Order: sequence, then structure tokens, then C-alpha cells
Amino acid sequence: MKKNLSFLIFFLLILSGIVNAEDGWKSLFNGKDLNGWKQLNGEAKYEVVDGIIVGTTVFGTPNSFLCTEKNYSDFIFEVDLLVEENMNSGIQFRSLSKADYRDGRVHGYQCEVDPSDRAWSGGIYDEARRGWLYPLELNPEAQSALKQGEWNTYRIECIGNSIKTWLNGIACSHVIDDMTSEGFIALQVHSINNKEKEGQQIKWRNVRIKTENLKPSPSEGIYVVNLIPNYLSETEKKQGFKLLFDGNSADEWKSEKTGVFPKQGWEVKNGELAVLSKDVSPERGGNIITKKEFGPFEFKFEFNMAEGANSGIKYGIGNNGPGLGLEYQILDDSKHPDAKNGVVGNRTLASLYDLIPAKKENRYVQKPGEWNRGRIVVFPDNTVQHWLNGRKVVEYKRGDNIYKALVARSKYSKYEGFGMAPKGPILLQDHQDNVSFRSLKIREL
Repeated sequence: MKKNLSFLIFFLLILSGIVNAEDGWKSLFNGKDLNGWKQLNGEAKYEVVDGIIVGTTVFGTPNSFLCTEKNYSDFIFEVDLLVEENMNSGIQFRSLSKADYRDGRVHGYQCEVDPSDRAWSGGIYDEARRGWLYPLELNPEAQSALKQGEWNTYRIECIGNSIKTWLNGIACSHVIDDMTSEGFIALQVHSINNKEKEGQQIKWRNVRIKTENLKPSPSEGIYVVNLIPNYLSETEKKQGFKLLFDGNSADEWKSEKTGVFPKQGWEVKNGELAVLSKDVSPERGGNIITKKEFGPFEFKFEFNMAEGANSGIKYGIGNNGPGLGLEYQILDDSKHPDAKNGVVGNRTLASLYDLIPAKKENRYVQKPGEWNRGRIVVFPDNTVQHWLNGRKVVEYKRGDNIYKALVARSKYSKYEGFGMAPKGPILLQDHQDNVSFRSLKIREL
């Protein structure tokens, strides 16, 4: 009986996080007080109640962070948390607070805690820096991972440039990035703008970390956001992606007219494939296309447009004539007049040009001079999607009645079978404005 009781006590200690059964795991919370932690930025309340860290919202204070005093680089981190419904929170990691950056504002990677209807828990946000890196629209199967009103287990794996998250055993996010390699871990209590929400709570227990003998988890096939320019990760290779631009040469591209890469109007410099403005290069190079043709595909790319710029990426190019195809619009909506032309905004950024407007929010769009992440997916069943910075902004089906009606009322109405080519090149448009491209990756579906 005494032996059984001792085993039971040991088992309960494991569950409470005081004893770590797995080799290499260390507890970051002793179950009694907040020794080893410090609070930064806001004045939300943090306390220990019955062996659990409890964070409570306070009205009129900014985001609050309970931060480890120690920094971590490569690690696997796990924590159980219980959050009230509609209370936003997050787990900071590889995060920083420096006097020369916004007066010590905590910034860095955050694993989202989002019990709202949006359901982006497990996504990756860059707090006070770049914004959303991995919204869970990219992985909708993970949006149901959070259990409302129950304890949830988060897992964060940072090994080298690879960042992965899980929620209750479900793979949520995979980001490859090299902006910050080391920083503290922090438990966030988000600010509130409504006095009635004061007193909401989030609770944490079993806070633990492993920093030695780390082994990367196998890929689970989810979408990868790779933020290292022109770099193709092993996971992306396994998923079938290939580079269409390696940062050094334009060997995969040629002039639409001459069949060789233009000597004027385009340049490869600083890891970018750029169409130059007419002011810099009066002699134009014209549109460029891939040397290879593609059927159903997924095309990922980054673009950086000058203020007031106009360009586009075309696909579905058939025999209607040079440069005639479906277009992912690239446009400075605030400065270029074409944004106000067309119908209901169907010539704005990321729209299917002159056919379908992109449904987007300004807060998810990077301004001219900054890099945006685009994505075009053409499925074998002719369903097509446009994505912008991790959010789907256009979806349609080539050839259905709605598509035919849209074409019939557009500038393309006179072209038989417009946009329906089963196979064709990808085109980067020369619209005489400066736009740079990088991280051009494609896989056939």
C-alpha cells in the first residue's frame, strides 16, 4: 500500500510539472512563485494560484508580458493553458525588449492564442514588428484545434531557422525565418479597450522547455512560409517546389517577344529580379515569361513595388495574343489611378484584373517600398485562388458560368477561350514602373 501511494504521488508530481519524466526537459515554473520571470510593458495582474500562473486583464494598460529572465535560442517549449472565450493572448518566443526599440516595447515571434470565431490559435504573429507571418487561413484544418473552456497544450519548436507550432497535437504553423535567433519567452495578457472586459483571465501550467539533444520533428505536410529570400527549404523541396529565380541569374526567364532575356528594362541585382521604371531605363525590355510552361500549379512569390507602381503576374496565357492572360494585379492602390477604374475595385492589388476584386484589409497589406507575399494556385479542377500575405483574397473557377459572365462584360470579351489555356508560361509584366520580385517558387499540382 505504501509503495502504491508513493507511485501515485510521483505520478501526480509529473502531471503538475514539478517532476519532468522525459530526459532533458526543464520546468520554467516552480509551482509556487514567479521566480525566474519578470513583467514588461503593461500592468496586467500575474499571480500564482494553486500551482497555476493566472493572468488577469486590467483596463487602461498596454499589452503585458511575463517574460523569462533567461534567453533561449534553439528549444522545444510546451505549456498548458486555459483561456476565457474571446480573450486574445499569445506566447512570445525569441522575443526582445530593447531601450532603442520603441522604448523597450516587447517584440518578436508570438504563437497566437485566439478563442474568437476567427480561430487562428497556433498561428505565428510578429509582435510589434512585421505583423502576421502565418495566419491560420493557410492551414484551415488546424483552426478547430483549440478546445473552448478546456486546458490546451501548446508546443513550439525552434531549431535553427525553422519554427513550428502545434496545438493539442495538431500541426498549426511552419515558418522559416532568420530575423531573430535568440530571445526570451513570455506569457501575454492582451490589452483591453472595454472596461467590461476587465478581470478576464488566462491560466498557464506545466511550463517546460528542452534545449539539448534536439531533433527536428518530421514534416507534416502543412504549408510553409519561408521568409528567407530565394531560399528553398528541404520541406519545400519535398513538397515539390522549385526555384524560378535563385537571386543570381534570370536563366528561367526570357522575353515574351524575342525569346532571350532583355538587355534593357530588367535587371538582376541584390537578389532581386526587377523591372526598371521608364525614367531609369527609357528603352524597355517588355514582358518576360518562364521558359517552361505549366499546367495546374502553385506559384509563390514576393514583390516590392515603388510608390504609384503598376505591374502584374499573368497565367492561363493561350493563343489570343502577346500578354493576354489572367492577371494577378500588382498596384499601389492609394496612388495609381487604375485602382478606381474597372468595376467595384477589380483592378486593385491582388485582384483578378478587370474580373474579380480582391477582398482584403489594409492592415494585411505592406505599403510600397516593403515586401508583400503573393501566391497563385491553379487546381486541376480549374479552381483558382489568389493569396496576399497569407490571406486568400480571390477564388473562382475557370470556365464555369460565373467566370464566362465576368469575361463577357470585361475588356477580354472579344477573345475566344480567354484564360482557359490548360498549359502556359508565367508572365511578369513590364508596365514601365519599378517593381522587384524574389523568392519565385513553383510546383506543379
